[in-house]
Amino acid sequence: MADGLSEKQIERAYQVFLKHCETSSPADAVKELETMMVPAPLIKAVREKHEGETVRIRNLDQPPSVWRDGRTTWYTGPKDSDRNWPAVVKSLQAKNFGADNIASVDEASTKILSLLDHPKQDKFSTRGLVVGFVQSGKTTNFTAVMAKAADRGYRLFIVLSGIHNTLRRQTQIRLAGDLVHANPDLWHEVTTELKDFTPPGGNPQVFFATKGHHMLLVVKKNAAVLRKLRDWLDKGGDYLARTPTLIIDDEADQSTVATAKINPLLHQVMSKFPKVGYIGYTATPFANLLINPADTTDFYPRDFIVNLPQPIGYQGTEILFGRELLPGEDPADLPGGFDMVRTVPDDEVDDLKPRAKKDVADFYPGVTHSLRRSVEWFWLATAARKLRGGGNEHSTMLIHTTTETAVHERFKDPLLELKNRMLTGLTTKDPGLLDRLRTTWAKETARVPAADFGETTVPFEDLLVELPDVVEATTVVIDNYRSTDRLDYESGPVTAIAVGGNTLSRGLTLEGLVSSLFVRAVSAYDTLLQMGRWFGYRNHYADLPRIWMTDELMDWFSHLATVEAEMRLDINRYMNPGVTPRNFAVRLRTHPKMSITAKAKMTSAVRAVAAYGGQLVESRFFDVSDNGLSWLEANAAAARTLVCRAARDGSARTARNETALFTDVPHEHVLEFLASYSFHERSSDGDSGRIAEYIRKRVRAGSLGRWSVGVIGNSQPRADTKRCDLGSGVEVRMVRRARLSYDEDSDFDGVADIKTLSGSRDEAIDLDIASSQPKRSELDARRREQRPNEGLLLMYPIDPWSEPTAKKGRVPLAAPTDDVVMGVALVFPRPEDKDSDVEYMSADLSKVLVEEEDLSILDQDDE
Repeated sequence: MADGLSEKQIERAYQVFLKHCETSSPADAVKELETMMVPAPLIKAVREKHEGETVRIRNLDQPPSVWRDGRTTWYTGPKDSDRNWPAVVKSLQAKNFGADNIASVDEASTKILSLLDHPKQDKFSTRGLVVGFVQSGKTTNFTAVMAKAADRGYRLFIVLSGIHNTLRRQTQIRLAGDLVHANPDLWHEVTTELKDFTPPGGNPQVFFATKGHHMLLVVKKNAAVLRKLRDWLDKGGDYLARTPTLIIDDEADQSTVATAKINPLLHQVMSKFPKVGYIGYTATPFANLLINPADTTDFYPRDFIVNLPQPIGYQGTEILFGRELLPGEDPADLPGGFDMVRTVPDDEVDDLKPRAKKDVADFYPGVTHSLRRSVEWFWLATAARKLRGGGNEHSTMLIHTTTETAVHERFKDPLLELKNRMLTGLTTKDPGLLDRLRTTWAKETARVPAADFGETTVPFEDLLVELPDVVEATTVVIDNYRSTDRLDYESGPVTAIAVGGNTLSRGLTLEGLVSSLFVRAVSAYDTLLQMGRWFGYRNHYADLPRIWMTDELMDWFSHLATVEAEMRLDINRYMNPGVTPRNFAVRLRTHPKMSITAKAKMTSAVRAVAAYGGQLVESRFFDVSDNGLSWLEANAAAARTLVCRAARDGSARTARNETALFTDVPHEHVLEFLASYSFHERSSDGDSGRIAEYIRKRVRAGSLGRWSVGVIGNSQPRADTKRCDLGSGVEVRMVRRARLSYDEDSDFDGVADIKTLSGSRDEAIDLDIASSQPKRSELDARRREQRPNEGLLLMYPIDPWSEPTAKKGRVPLAAPTDDVVMGVALVFPRPEDKDSDVEYMSADLSKVLVEEEDLSILDQDDE
């Protein structure tokens, strides 16, 4: 060893150093070694060992994180002497959390705590953000961070738990169960399951002077509550300076950002502590990432941002709704979405919610076809779960149509009547009812096979035995901020249909949720995404969840899945040395009918920009209604014109069977084609005008002046599709592109979604590449080498009938033309210099009829 030191000497001194770190900061621990006359070389070796370990923790690949320059990390992981973290591990094991997920929570919480400040430092104020997924276990993560922080000396823990009592109570119960009850001699609950913060009697300084205790407060983001907390802290005196404090802001995008009362009060509370760490937790950080970083009184995550990985077994937005292809992704790897979403026809919506506030007084909901189907499925799925056994003991259905509490109450009688009719029908063995239930069970279990999730389909005859008890046990719970009714999962197994609004739409976990009817339109990404209580873990019933909503809402959630994936890709892209939370900005894709977040939260936002470099843009949606005929014909004509010009002015190249290829095609021909060819309006990336403007900018920069133009036909062995003549000697067999099926009980609106048009084999048509199915990374590398400044435009003559082959969930395209449906894909090379920017334009939202989240509850006195 260097300086004649042995590993044993260094390890012994290192353990002494760690012992001092329990009562002092690492810098002070070094001073302690110096006063003990430990030789300087040995101290240096100890410091290097500690710094190496902290750097290793900070640089862990998972979870990805970015932090402020100059931050020193100190936490190196749990110790054998810890009491709080082992208690959390034991609790997770009892909940069958799984070894891999526990290891992931351990790793993530270690990294997050290492980015906070050491509790023994004289003064600090840290602000960080942890980005998770809706219903993905964020509470578990911050419980782990709190446990490890308590084991190292943090003493006061304030958890800001949303704006509703239901979520605050649920969070208090969970934290008490995982932290307090396991070590009651270490903890004091200042708030309780039944009571939000009320100033305790006596001198507040006594609370902060008591040694060896951790204090837990779980409080709502409520103006009256926060004022009481602020004023109580004022009386803490100098003891606050000796109380390292950790503030966890659950649902940190809600109320924390840009609210006239809550935001200043939170800042006042935080400013009471000389030693305080603040961590915001949210699955929808859109507002948090748009805060002005220069405003020191706000809560921009200036010190660190951590991006939690998606847990194993989690069903999230893209799994349920699918999403669009992102740059650098292979189409084969794109999540397609389970077939679990059913359509509520537009003509039923007026029977499920009032059109406007003025209609509430006279509105009474009807038992529509979709409502009855969703309730009957809830009973069938619950019976199947009981027969299977295992997993969550509760079973819940969600009905969320409006925020109007009067409407919620009016759902109760129709639902109870539906329950009574079901019980009567089961008792009398009504043939019509039994046939309907049997057909529903057969169709649904065929559309989402249990075997795909490692489960076994329960025979319908077995369900019939269990169904009467399930229906009889069902309660209807009206859960809103005015009601006294509440979902109570602590008093035994629950079988409940929950009807509500905002109290059921954020943070609160609906245990065992298997059926949801959701027709509420809202104005912002974050609000809508948070209302998806159906996201989460479904152990032993992952095949059974179903959601009923309008086709428009399905499209919105699919768009949000793309926004989410793109946002996380952006965050992870910036997890590089030299990048800090202050010098990167995440781009958020816009939508014509939704804002990214509330307008008040976007005062520091600027227009997002996008560039097509390295991207694939392709046709996905086609109007196959009778009205779409002229649109299809115009696109086919545009394609034939381009083929003619490419054959005339480009260079014909040999390609594989049933394809044609022309290189060195002037960009003017591509621009003329884009002026004639129309992508469907649902293709968010397929804006011909925006693409054309991008090409013009790149041409001015010396790129994209020449293009390869290819025609991709059906080269499968024994292909029997019709041939398509595009002129100039180009004739190929049409390709098949069946469309996704739609809910048989709803009306098809005529817009076909084929999901994916092209493949990596097609993108390599103008490249010299060995692999027949190249990976995305190989395609990008070869294009940079061989055609760094040329674009590729591919045309796909699609058989207008396009009968599906073996793919599930597909039906014939059935387009109204005897000619051809023309699909197009454009491949853009990734430029070496700065890419030309194209703005994402946002539509005027002022006339969009959507509901705003009601935040008046923030100002209500909770006493």
